[in-house]
Amino acid sequence: MKLSRLYLPLPFVLALAVLAAAPVFAAPPAAGPVVRIQSGRVRGIARGGLMIFKGIPYAQPPVGRLRWRPPQPVRPWSGIRPATRFGHDCMQLPFPGDAAPLRTQPSEDCLYLNVWAPRHARRPLPVMVWIYGGGFVNGGSSPAVYSGAHFARDGVVFVSFNYRLGRFGFFAFPALDHQGGRVGNYAFMDQIAALHWVRRNIRAFGGDPRHVTICGESAGGMSVNTLLTSPLARGLFAGAIIESGGGRDNLLPAPPLNHPGPGGQPSAEADGIAFARKMGIRGTGAKALAALRRLPAQSIVDGINMASMGAQRAIYSGPMVDGKVVVQSSEAVLKAGGEARVPVIVGANSLDLGFARAKTLAAVFRPFGPHRAAARRAFDPSGHEPVNAVAYEVAAVRMMIEPARFVARSFARVGEPAYEYRFSYVAHALRGRLPGAPHSSEIPYAFDTLPLSMWSAFGKGITRQDLAAAHAMHAYWVRFVKSGDPNGSGLPHWPAISPHGDQLLNFTMAGPKAETDPWKARLDLVERLQR
Repeated sequence: MKLSRLYLPLPFVLALAVLAAAPVFAAPPAAGPVVRIQSGRVRGIARGGLMIFKGIPYAQPPVGRLRWRPPQPVRPWSGIRPATRFGHDCMQLPFPGDAAPLRTQPSEDCLYLNVWAPRHARRPLPVMVWIYGGGFVNGGSSPAVYSGAHFARDGVVFVSFNYRLGRFGFFAFPALDHQGGRVGNYAFMDQIAALHWVRRNIRAFGGDPRHVTICGESAGGMSVNTLLTSPLARGLFAGAIIESGGGRDNLLPAPPLNHPGPGGQPSAEADGIAFARKMGIRGTGAKALAALRRLPAQSIVDGINMASMGAQRAIYSGPMVDGKVVVQSSEAVLKAGGEARVPVIVGANSLDLGFARAKTLAAVFRPFGPHRAAARRAFDPSGHEPVNAVAYEVAAVRMMIEPARFVARSFARVGEPAYEYRFSYVAHALRGRLPGAPHSSEIPYAFDTLPLSMWSAFGKGITRQDLAAAHAMHAYWVRFVKSGDPNGSGLPHWPAISPHGDQLLNFTMAGPKAETDPWKARLDLVERLQR
């Protein structure tokens, strides 16, 4: 909506007051492309045939009275706002071993997004929207490995954005319920708000708002699962890519908002009350909520990150079933056939994430009951693997790999094209040191940013084979974003999975290979445990 349409019908004095309160930006000295969006004009960077815009606000800063509220519309500005630097990544305690280290100082003022686009597009281009991972407590859009330059050079408008993390992104408290509206899952509300921004503004950057694909990894993949099953996200995208996003309830079981779970699991509100008490705040009413909002941001973080989040389970809920944004778990919606009707790519890595606690082989295979012997043959055919290695493999299949097949089959069952992958490629310098492809190691291949990745830092050189693997994976992703089908000339055909099938594309050391899942026996055994 244009400012003239918004303010002219109002009394003249009110109009002047509102305009005086709006930020005013002078034109930055450096030349760069200027784009007009709904909230005002922004100037980006011209580089190598691309235009790049960083740090565009898509919602008001969620600070002060806006802490633990749904994202609010951006206030319009006058002049040209510079969009040449990343906005702050969201408030967090950075994780030292993060595969995608941040390049900004985290802040509670963090709801910004970034756009990479070809500078002279002749027609509206398909759009890819990236959602980062980090366990919902870490992550951001600034890491170098998340550069959208290669997608833009291949004819895709690429968008990345920040969403609130930790207790800023997921927090329930009784007084919040009394405010009315949506509460609890503020991170998912941010993601939905960013997608609405894309729908309203992406044409200005040459993008097609009807041709948006969302893509995420780990917590970002879980977010994609949530968006695929949330009624509030319907119609905001036309395709989805899920990288190591689980899909079963065993990854991060979501507690109910304000009542105990079926197994006595504490509600998200109970976790919020426990956190308030730790901060010395008693009561559950408006005064207690006001005191929580006055706490410094660092106190809200309270030391939580990917290394410590397990120890804070009693005072941090994570994602919850709130009845509006998340009506049911993703697994429940998929089983009922209630997901969005869009094509998907979904997969996991050969050495993906798994939480293993068993100390003996007997404990590892005990959950398989009468199928224990079959499980031993499937996971430890030689009979000589170390206990910790076998336990980890079982945990990874349960947490990430079988759920990926479940998600892919679920979409195939409702008639949507679904393509499953397994990422098994290990960089040349890491072979012999890693028995498979670890969690998140596929990201620089999908982005074709391998030289910017920490995974390349472990070795002293990236080989032509490594780069070829990245070019191939990236090409499949680009083709899917453009057409909803990853296939095209020059690469091995990737078959869609059937409702009960095991067809996948395996990114192997020798290149992409279409095959029946070589771990089918493992997945079938684990599937019995998931029912």
